[in-house]
Amino acid sequence: MSTGEFDLIGRYFSIQKGNQHFVDFSIGDDCAITHIPEGYQLAITTDTMVEGTHFLSSISPQDLAYKAIATNLSDLATMGAKPAWISLALTLPKVDENWLSQFSQSLFDTLNQYDVTLIGGDTTKGPLSVTITAQGFVPKGKALFRHNAKVGDLIYVSGTLGDSAAGLNWILQGKSAVDFDTEFLVKRHFHPTPRVELGQALVDVAHSCIDISDGLVADLGHILTRSQCSAEIELSSLPLSTSLKKTYRLEKAEAFALSGGEDYELCFTVPANKKAEIEKLSQSLNLPYTCIGKIVPQNSNQTTFFKDGRVINYQAPSGFDHFKDK
Repeated sequence: MSTGEFDLIGRYFSIQKGNQHFVDFSIGDDCAITHIPEGYQLAITTDTMVEGTHFLSSISPQDLAYKAIATNLSDLATMGAKPAWISLALTLPKVDENWLSQFSQSLFDTLNQYDVTLIGGDTTKGPLSVTITAQGFVPKGKALFRHNAKVGDLIYVSGTLGDSAAGLNWILQGKSAVDFDTEFLVKRHFHPTPRVELGQALVDVAHSCIDISDGLVADLGHILTRSQCSAEIELSSLPLSTSLKKTYRLEKAEAFALSGGEDYELCFTVPANKKAEIEKLSQSLNLPYTCIGKIVPQNSNQTTFFKDGRVINYQAPSGFDHFKDK
């Protein structure tokens, strides 16, 4: 017997238990009904992941579900929002019960980890793709944006950079993870960590914020363009993981960190007089982040690179662009 759309929804996507905060009615009708807590605004983001463009055909259903959720939650984190709900549009080439079971289990495990509710969606037949709309709450008037960086701000990035791109590079070379370091890099490609707590903590400290999805240079460039300023970056300050440095030579590791993308770490700017406050916050969150440079007045070079204090002529590859990259 064939499995219809409503059978799929009922069997695999109506089973979440736990968080139903501010949800009046979810799966089972034409729309979900929700409400927003007093004193908050609603942040909304949508991302589509298409097989062959955003993920390899060899990706496991568990990894695909996790990464689809994580990338959307990362967008909410950049705005300082607490994730609340998602809706899911899933396009499938065929009905594979085993695949769906693994995908939905990972989906709900990830949602429960971040206290997020699936409130609706759609399923259809076609080339494999996952579209998620995520919504979250941000205190009224306190959302973080790209356009508010100020001259003199310090530029910080969370975690380490370049691991995801290095992991993908390893996979594309047809290599298997053979030790702790390569396993770490590959895992960071499939399992980035959305910095949800950090984003919420930055609303009273940071001037601007963005997540690193297309590469540090490209994403910081969005802040610089929108804020009409430039940046000075110290390459020796880039936070590189031990695994990345052990697996690749330094020049390659730096290239991954600057232009690789898909790290989903946060890049944010902070007034210099809040340096002590931001470093104390790092300790309370148990999350390292690193000052890599500063915001300067707008000039002909959007970003000037330094190495051990000396200006260098570094031509960073541009970040990923769907309509330019092939």
